[in-house]
Amino acid sequence: MAPPPTGVVRGYLYDMWYFAALSDDLKPGALKRYEFLGEPVLLGRDREGKAYALRDICPHRAAPLSAGRVVRDDQGAQAIECPYHGWLFRTSDGACSRIPSLVEGQGVESERIRIRRWPVAESQGMVWIFMSETQSDEAPDEPPPTFEGVVGGKPKLVDRMDFDSHIDHAVVGLMDPAHGPYVHQQWWWRSSRSQHDKSKRFEPRTYGFSMVRHEPSKNSRAYAVLGGEPLTEITFRLPGLRWEHIVVGKRQVLALTCLTPVSEKKTRITQLIWSDHPAFLVLAPFIKAGARRFLQQDADMVNLQNEGLRYDPTLIWIDDADKQAKWYQALKRNWIISRRDSKPFVNPVEASVLKWRS
Repeated sequence: MAPPPTGVVRGYLYDMWYFAALSDDLKPGALKRYEFLGEPVLLGRDREGKAYALRDICPHRAAPLSAGRVVRDDQGAQAIECPYHGWLFRTSDGACSRIPSLVEGQGVESERIRIRRWPVAESQGMVWIFMSETQSDEAPDEPPPTFEGVVGGKPKLVDRMDFDSHIDHAVVGLMDPAHGPYVHQQWWWRSSRSQHDKSKRFEPRTYGFSMVRHEPSKNSRAYAVLGGEPLTEITFRLPGLRWEHIVVGKRQVLALTCLTPVSEKKTRITQLIWSDHPAFLVLAPFIKAGARRFLQQDADMVNLQNEGLRYDPTLIWIDDADKQAKWYQALKRNWIISRRDSKPFVNPVEASVLKWRS
């Protein structure tokens, strides 16, 4: 197979599950407006507790339906009432069940007017949305991903931030192993003077790859608070999921980062940490502050990088430090080909040992 091009594969990946929200974010009867892959989306939960996703544009005069309210239509079905003219759209199928301004004999079949719906699923306290390029009534081929290490009840940490970046650049920055000593210089993490040669084994995983379970780097002080002899495995999966599963004896930590494209120039980063380790009872405020600082440092570097990206330069990626970025390009390209040609997806990643200094 030809090597991936330098630069970044543009565009979105469709027919995939994207992280949308936490289950606790959706309250019965409440309407929340989001934007995913450039599409305005109304996320809600009906009074029976089922989550749904509708295009947040009324087809009459384009008012956001999320500014309306939840009512019952003439058949008793739950519907969204547009705040502009009161048109009703059922949450179950997106069909318009009533147009108040119509009078008898005008012949408009409101049920033929529909707004787009996307499949939604809940798993492990998270809401996932299946983004396809065109409307389809067929159920997704498979459920959203699940993660080993969701322990200790609700997440111990939840943090969100929007990066002014296309998802491709956000993903490449997320998996970059060499920027830590320069971007994340903190006394409790590491410094630019603390660098060592690294050698890590990688293997292919479902729609991605994993840095197989290993002892954390000795120059990463944050692992010391866990005590014992921690072992960690770091996994990446399309379209933009990265998680680290740490095991310390019988205790576990799962740090999940979800990248959801809002638009071509904005990506939402959601960080979630679960754990049953007692350190999170004592050090939770410090861990939250540190994680927030990490995110902000990456966001600052994205803004700085954007100064150069405005000129659309050719990017020079090197082995082995940039190999994961090249894998991402190849994974993304193969997914696009598989959907275009209706063929099984082929994971291009081969088991490898990558070496770099950081």
